[in-house]
Amino acid sequence: MKQKRLMLLGGIRYLLPVIEAAHKQGYYVITADYLPDNIAHQYSDEYVNVSIIDKEAVLKVAREKEIDGIMSFGVDPGVVSASYVQEQMGLPSFGPHESVVILQNKDKFRAFLKDNGFNVPWAFGFASMEEALGSKDKFSYPLIVKPTDSAGSKGCTRVDQEEELQSAIEYAFQFSISGHIIVEEFIEKQGCSSDTDSYAKDGKLRFVSFSAQRFDNNAVNPYTPAAYSWPSTFTDEEEKYLASEIQRLITLLNLKTAVFNIEVRVGTNGKPYIMELTPRGGGNRLCEMLRYATGVDMITAITRAIVGDEPEEIEQKPYDGHWAEVILHADNDGEFVSLEIYPNLPAEVVEKDLWVKPGDFVRGFEAANDAIGTLVLKFKTAEDLEKALANQHEWLKVIVK
Repeated sequence: MKQKRLMLLGGIRYLLPVIEAAHKQGYYVITADYLPDNIAHQYSDEYVNVSIIDKEAVLKVAREKEIDGIMSFGVDPGVVSASYVQEQMGLPSFGPHESVVILQNKDKFRAFLKDNGFNVPWAFGFASMEEALGSKDKFSYPLIVKPTDSAGSKGCTRVDQEEELQSAIEYAFQFSISGHIIVEEFIEKQGCSSDTDSYAKDGKLRFVSFSAQRFDNNAVNPYTPAAYSWPSTFTDEEEKYLASEIQRLITLLNLKTAVFNIEVRVGTNGKPYIMELTPRGGGNRLCEMLRYATGVDMITAITRAIVGDEPEEIEQKPYDGHWAEVILHADNDGEFVSLEIYPNLPAEVVEKDLWVKPGDFVRGFEAANDAIGTLVLKFKTAEDLEKALANQHEWLKVIVK
């Protein structure tokens, strides 16, 4: 029987558990991007040098390689190309390509939410600095400016007054692939926002999760997630409402089988909002964290499904305790010296994954790709978790010179 061939767009380390799962299933793995030194290419069976945002080029390679499935796990820029190839080649898909395009464009996504009666912040899309500044009378503050098509919090800025607007717009355009940005209402959150992964099969949510997403106010970019914890800070009622709205969105867009990275929050106005939903596993090892916390293996399930094999049934399961993932990062540019974890940390260190060694140059934490590793922690109580994450400086030091 022919060995199934899985194509993964991107080469970042968040693909490593997908490659491992694929190899355990006996699949041949092809990784593709334009950066041959990316770490995932060392673990795949074959590397192809192609721009993952060039959907026609990706399709050409996919046909040449006679692939059985394609996805862009943890790599936001490749999602549209993966969906396009799925549709053109008749492969297992996330759903209609036009639906994926809506999800991957912040401007189109906000318009779709508004047109279909979801809670949604006001938002305006722009293709030029002049156009954006010419519309400033429509804005109220605080607001957030971001590219319509970037990932990892690149190019995002909160603006509290008009004097800050122009520099924020310029910054967003620097990170937009398509030359489009969005200016939208900043929804002041109640408790923590959530950024975590969920799984749908044949358009039905089988597993849904909500996290407590946390930020480092002292980071170069305070809007880059610096830690996550499970369970969330939402009420049961808020989680039920959000789960039903996520299912409604999946149904309206006729989405099929995928791991979805979903960002939601509850505003200080009491309204729950879906901020982002995209058919890919999230970065920052979110699926791996959920496997630790619940035993649910979405990585193997989607790896099988995307090449047309029937996955094991995924079902909702509770969290086994209180879990946190800390995104290790430096406060400023410099030479990495050491990572210090002090014994007063009231948690089990389940895993320490450090990606740099002494002497390596590290950057201040401006975007997700400035992370230098992760810590997986399990706490006995919610109180211990909250105290530890609120006071990381008391037990964790990233020393840079």
